[in-house]
Amino acid sequence: MALRDSPLWHLTMARLRSWLREPEVLFWSFGFPILLTIALGVAFRNRPPEAVTVLVEAGSGAESVAKALANDKQLTVLTVDHREAARQLRAGLAALSVDPGPPLTVRHDPTRPEARLAKLLVDNAIERSQGRRDVAAIANQTVDEPGARYVDFLVPGLIGMNLMQSGMWGVGYAIVEMRSKRLLRRMIATPMRKSDFLLSFLIMRLVFLLVELPVVLGTARLLFDVRIQGSLVAFVAVAVAGALAFVGLGLLVASRAKTTQAASGLMNLVQMPMFVGSGVFFSIKNFPEVAQPVLRLLPLTALNDGLRAVQNEGADLLGVLPQLAVLGGIGVVTLVLAVRIFRWD
Repeated sequence: MALRDSPLWHLTMARLRSWLREPEVLFWSFGFPILLTIALGVAFRNRPPEAVTVLVEAGSGAESVAKALANDKQLTVLTVDHREAARQLRAGLAALSVDPGPPLTVRHDPTRPEARLAKLLVDNAIERSQGRRDVAAIANQTVDEPGARYVDFLVPGLIGMNLMQSGMWGVGYAIVEMRSKRLLRRMIATPMRKSDFLLSFLIMRLVFLLVELPVVLGTARLLFDVRIQGSLVAFVAVAVAGALAFVGLGLLVASRAKTTQAASGLMNLVQMPMFVGSGVFFSIKNFPEVAQPVLRLLPLTALNDGLRAVQNEGADLLGVLPQLAVLGGIGVVTLVLAVRIFRWD
């Protein structure tokens, strides 16, 4: 009875009822992550290697070169004139072009990974056509390990992105909207503390999290056979710590903002670096090494790294302690600051 009479209980139940009455909240919390997982999982599903398009420039010797390249099933060979070859290379429609010469010349952009691959395949095909024999016999064995697919990399990143979005927009934006409508001013006279009001948002975010995780993970398991290789307890702990960190950031942003426009600008300012640099859709190893220590301090990077360590690398609770420390520290600090500087009007 003491719990049910407390302001925190009534505030939490009010948050629950208000969110359940808004279909768009349910869509962005559950429907959008599922649709995004399905769309990207299908787009980047495991497929046989696609043939690389290479161009042979028309002229003397073009037919023999094209015939030699066509023996490699990994190459799609087209014969075009020099001007068309240059146009397709500029447009990225082909990986490289071959001028039969003499001398035989390969034109490609070495900064493009597919161009480097095509160069190796073209060199190999031409040398074999000239009678080259391999000195060493090398056997090839394909590997398809759990956690090595792109969808295995993607699902933790989408969960992390959803936690960030829900924590900041679902909490911070809602508070600023209430302030802009002067609803918060009416609460000043009520017998409750600022901490009760703010903690009710945190509690509801954690309740929604315990529903979101099974839905998203269940969909990924059913459609793409995505499995958690490590400790389920560690996975949930990292997700809860991530929710705590982003709710804290959302509350901190909303503690003083008076208009929804100001809140939107502040939230985008906080989120955009993490969208780009926290490894949601691609690894942060693509960034220069000097930037990576800074990127690893971002809460979304810690969240994504922790979730992937458990899901794809089989980590346990001890294995994700650094990520838990970063997320927990950010969550506690931002929550304390939000309570201290929060204003009703």
